[in-house]
Amino acid sequence: MKFREFGNKAHPTMVLLHSEALSWWSLEPIIGGLKTDYSIVAPVIDGHGEDCSEPFADIRDSARKLIAYIDANCGGKVFAISGLCLGAQIAVEVLSERPRIARYAVLESALVYPAGKAAWFLFAAGCGLFFRPVRNRRLAKRRAKRLGVPEAMFGRYYEDCSKISKESRIHVRKSIRSYTVPDGAKRIQAEVLIIAGTKELRLLDRSVRGLMRILPHARVCVAPGTRHGGFTLTRPGEYLALTKDLMEERLPHSPVSSHGFPGRR
Repeated sequence: MKFREFGNKAHPTMVLLHSEALSWWSLEPIIGGLKTDYSIVAPVIDGHGEDCSEPFADIRDSARKLIAYIDANCGGKVFAISGLCLGAQIAVEVLSERPRIARYAVLESALVYPAGKAAWFLFAAGCGLFFRPVRNRRLAKRRAKRLGVPEAMFGRYYEDCSKISKESRIHVRKSIRSYTVPDGAKRIQAEVLIIAGTKELRLLDRSVRGLMRILPHARVCVAPGTRHGGFTLTRPGEYLALTKDLMEERLPHSPVSSHGFPGRR
C-alpha cells in the first residue's frame, strides 16, 4: 500500500480511501476541497494504480497496513477516515480493529454483509468487477461511466485498469463479496456518517440496517439517483458539504437523514 499526502501536516489528518478498480486520483476533487484545512492521506490500495505490482490480498491485510501507517506517521490517531465501496470496507475494518483511531468516519456504499448470488452478480457486473484488462476504449468508457468516473479522469482510469493483475481482481472480488462486519465494530467510537445511493438500496439494505443497529448514533444519508459509490465521484460538491457539516458538528444528531432509508422492515 502506497500513500499520497496533501496539505499541511500541521492540520488535522483525514484519510481518504478510494474504490475498487480506481486509485487516489479519483478523489482529487475531494482532496482539493479539503487540503487547505486538513492534512490529507490518500492511500493507493494494493493491486491498484501505482501500487499494481503488489497484489491485493484481502481487506484485513489492507486495514493493518493503514493502521501501521497511522501509528508510524500520525501518532496512532487521525481526525477522520472516509472510504467508498472497497475503501469503506477497509475503513470499517480499521475502525473495528482500533475503535478510537478516528474522531469521524464517512462510509459510502459499505457492503458489510455478504449479498445473495443474484444481487451480487448484478452489482459486480455493473461495477466492472468481472472485468479483464481493458483494451477496448468504448467498453472501458461504459465501465467508467458505471463506476461514476468523470470524463476528465477517463485517461487515468483506462491506463490503471489495464495494469490490475488477474490475482488482484480475483482477490478484490472475493473480498468484497464475503466481507462481514467484525465484532469489534460495536466498540467504534467515531462519529459515523453512512451514505448509500437510491440505485443500490436493494444490495445495501441489510448492510445499512446492520450498521445502524451496531452504531445507533450514526447518521444515514441516502443520495437520490446515485449508484454504488457514485455520490463521492459524481457529486463531490455535495459530498464535501456533507462531510464538512459532520466534522464541524453542524450535521443534525438524528440517526437518519431527511432523505430517510426506504426498504424492507
